[in-house]
Amino acid sequence: MIFNMRTNIKYSLFGILSLLIFWQALIVIGTSINDNYVYTQITPLKSIDALWQLLFEPKFYEHIFSSFYRIFCALFLALIIGIPIGLIYSSNEKIKMIFYLPFQILRMISPLSWMPIAVLIYDSWDGAIIFLIVMAAVWPIIFNLTQGMAKIDIGWVYVAKSFKANLFSQLRYAIIPAIAQDVITGLRLALGVSWIIIVPAEYLGVTSGLGYAINDARDTLDYSKLAALIIAIGLIGFAIDSLLQSLNNKFKWN
Repeated sequence: MIFNMRTNIKYSLFGILSLLIFWQALIVIGTSINDNYVYTQITPLKSIDALWQLLFEPKFYEHIFSSFYRIFCALFLALIIGIPIGLIYSSNEKIKMIFYLPFQILRMISPLSWMPIAVLIYDSWDGAIIFLIVMAAVWPIIFNLTQGMAKIDIGWVYVAKSFKANLFSQLRYAIIPAIAQDVITGLRLALGVSWIIIVPAEYLGVTSGLGYAINDARDTLDYSKLAALIIAIGLIGFAIDSLLQSLNNKFKWN
């Protein structure tokens, strides 16, 4: 196990080094084609240095907290909406046939397309942003829950009933273990979509958040900081996704 861990770290470091070399090569090519000031500011070394400086800025953590607050509020609402809808949707084939096409059409609408409507409905930008994230996050939850419910063998429920298990016990020992992995996968996908949507959603109206910080760095021509923020968004997103992946592995159940 230790050997595999060392091997994984070795390959990961090689991948990061390859990415940095490719990044620097693009800067060199871009500079040779067009001697733009921006190219000199977004080199790997300057971006990493700017990222290091960000770690000591309290405002940076305030932006992270603001983005997290909006995402977690949206995911909480998406779970409250998505789980009941997913359970109802997966409970009956006729319901599936009726709502399959409407759900697929709604799922394929870009969440940012709802921006004008969200601005008209909500008094605050926070409410509008949370609404946009919910519109993106609810569908992975619904469809992964439906997929999990389809895996449940009715025989498991019959066995539980034969032992005179009540509804709570059936949920705890038969149904929830069977769908837990799919629900967590849906949450993981929902979080990934939310992390993508939050940045452009925070470009307008708000005065905090990682999207706002990127927009502010662009307006102040601090391009190395802009690149550092982009790296930070990727690292934070990777950390959250890895946490959910480990949780998903914990709930593997046969």
